[in-house]
Amino acid sequence: MKSKILFFMFLGVLANAQINRFFYEYKFIPDSNNKEEVKKEIMLLDIDKNGSTYYSQDKFVADSIGKAELEKQLKAGGGNISVNRREKPGQVSYKVTKQYPDFKTYLFRNISTDKYKIKEDRKPEWKITSEKQKIGEYNAQKAVTSFGGREWTAWFTTDLPFQDGPYVFYGLPGLIVKIEDATGSHSMTLAGNKTIKTPDAEADLQIPDHVKVLGIGGKDIEVTKDQFKKAWKAYVNDPSKNMRELMMKNGGDSNTKVVFKVKTADGKEISDPNQVFRQMEKSTKEALQKDNNPIEPDLVN
Repeated sequence: MKSKILFFMFLGVLANAQINRFFYEYKFIPDSNNKEEVKKEIMLLDIDKNGSTYYSQDKFVADSIGKAELEKQLKAGGGNISVNRREKPGQVSYKVTKQYPDFKTYLFRNISTDKYKIKEDRKPEWKITSEKQKIGEYNAQKAVTSFGGREWTAWFTTDLPFQDGPYVFYGLPGLIVKIEDATGSHSMTLAGNKTIKTPDAEADLQIPDHVKVLGIGGKDIEVTKDQFKKAWKAYVNDPSKNMRELMMKNGGDSNTKVVFKVKTADGKEISDPNQVFRQMEKSTKEALQKDNNPIEPDLVN
């Protein structure tokens, strides 16, 4: 029976003890040439005794649903399964983990089909000021830092006993309840919190032996920031390289069938590999032109 390669990306479920979950409203301007377009996303900062994880609520929910959909299709069986790479509600695809007590920090990001685990090699250096104000229901104090090519202003509260915060930020005498860069392009503001029990681990996805699945599980490639930056530049120059290599790798295997499908802006479905790659490159470069204002410019520029 021919193999089917399915393209899905799933965010792992947190499986720690009792979790303190903090909800942040993340506002960001993807395109520096269109500052009127402000995107919003709810981000979660889950903290337990071992560390924290920061990720998009919308991406997490969408990925959980996607996994259920994939399992349903696999159980249905049948002939060749063709699965489009789907657009998910969440726009923020990275996540950040910090390990206590030394706050070893990793940023997880994808480039095409590759998954990267980027080690943060420096700690935010804060200058705490005497300025104070109320942020929501919390008494907060101001601190500033330079990080990733941006100047940041943070407000932290000692009312919450966590020296942590959204994204890669930490190291203040309390939880960061708001942080914003000097240009106003990126801001994260605490919107609520609750304590939750240990989430149930996702049931193992039963995948038939003849099916190969990319994007579920798999090992992250651990790299330095410089190594990731090099990989990112290679991707920008040739967005379809990974897919072409995948096609060539499996092209000589008579027991494997690779199915690519994309839709153009006018809704036309394309399945011819050469046309798919051209469309992929065109779409990626157009998207990157409108996504030119990253949270950490030093990582990709």
